[in-house]
Amino acid sequence: MPDPTVLSDRAGQTSRSRSRGLLGAALAAVLAVGLTACAPDPVAEQYLNGEDKGYVAANGFTVLEIAPDDREAPIEFSGVTEEGEDFDSADLAGDVTVVNFWYAGCPPCRVEAADLESVWQDYQDEGVTFIGVNTLDEADTAKAFAETYGVTYPSVMDAKTGEAKLAFARVIPIQATPTTLVLDKQGRVAARVLGELESASILETLVKDALAESA
Repeated sequence: MPDPTVLSDRAGQTSRSRSRGLLGAALAAVLAVGLTACAPDPVAEQYLNGEDKGYVAANGFTVLEIAPDDREAPIEFSGVTEEGEDFDSADLAGDVTVVNFWYAGCPPCRVEAADLESVWQDYQDEGVTFIGVNTLDEADTAKAFAETYGVTYPSVMDAKTGEAKLAFARVIPIQATPTTLVLDKQGRVAARVLGELESASILETLVKDALAESA
């Protein structure tokens, strides 16, 4: 007759083996979802395919510049700023415009705020306009962020309508926060920075390139 102790040990081993198998399957499913969520965006795919439309840094930060002949139609957008003032892109005619998509709880948005403000301060008197598009917050939160991080340019409060983001998404993917776009003097997307700015000099170069173009 089999020893009850041996049978008990074998049963326990079988149970533990099944548990490990179920846990392994669960982890595999989680990893599969994670890999899908982290799939490269079109710019990254272009880079991996050897195309020179953009580049991808080690942290996933990407920059895409669009040649004038390849740009889509000017983007028209409007809204109300955190100070309750009406904003309309029609008022930006002839300016190079930097549009930054952000929200207060976004850690990279906090890190890059100083670089954005630095470029704004250097170029605001040279035909360059900065406008933020806040995708999540109420006006008071946006104002508190601006005060804390020293941001002096306005933001359109887009959380309730999403109209500003939609206007841009029809032309170019806004796949991450933060995303920064440089519009040429005609209001067309000339460049996209996806992810946190690595340095102010990168944005400065994009702005200078757009300023150098004829209207």
